[in-house]
Amino acid sequence: MTVKPEMTTGLVWSALADPAHDSQRLFRQILAALSEPGTLHAIAVAEPPQARLGAALWGALLTLCDLETKIWIAADLDSPPLREALTFHTGARITNDPANADFALLTPESFDPDIPFALGSDSYPDRSTTLLVAVERLENIEGWRLSGPGIAESRMLDIGDGSRALMTRLAANRASFPCGLDAIFGCGGQLAAIPRSTRIDSTRIDGANAGEVN
Repeated sequence: MTVKPEMTTGLVWSALADPAHDSQRLFRQILAALSEPGTLHAIAVAEPPQARLGAALWGALLTLCDLETKIWIAADLDSPPLREALTFHTGARITNDPANADFALLTPESFDPDIPFALGSDSYPDRSTTLLVAVERLENIEGWRLSGPGIAESRMLDIGDGSRALMTRLAANRASFPCGLDAIFGCGGQLAAIPRSTRIDSTRIDGANAGEVN
């Protein structure tokens, strides 16, 4: 059989070793991250060739995407090999329309509050875009204070510098609930999540006073 060039490129990006069992395991980890906002989860998959993307987000993409999925990719993560790998391994479609995307792959630096991601509706809040965000660090230290469902009192989460615009937008979810954006963060093999029901406060001065983000 003649292997097409795009298939050759896609094969450089490793798939799940045991698709049936690994996807179930990773899906449970992603659900745990969303149900306990800010908790860190180690995702055991092969590192992708694109280092900034990281193993955790690559594992999330392999788990969550299928033939019905539409993905929007920010320019700082976009590349022909990534597109080919996603198509080859998941069958997902790449879209240039963020309002039509099930998932958006981006970084805090490439997030723009004016990007018209889908927020869902009161009748169909699940029809919103889930953000998959590659961050420079994930630590349960001072940076952002999370509270709300799934958190006993509060939980600290630091996702690195340059995150204020993104976190401000996520904090605004509370005003539009049940509509809004859920976010899954990846740093190397670590994954964490902030669903739209989470309250977000800043715990340090970063160009603005510490306190509730608004």
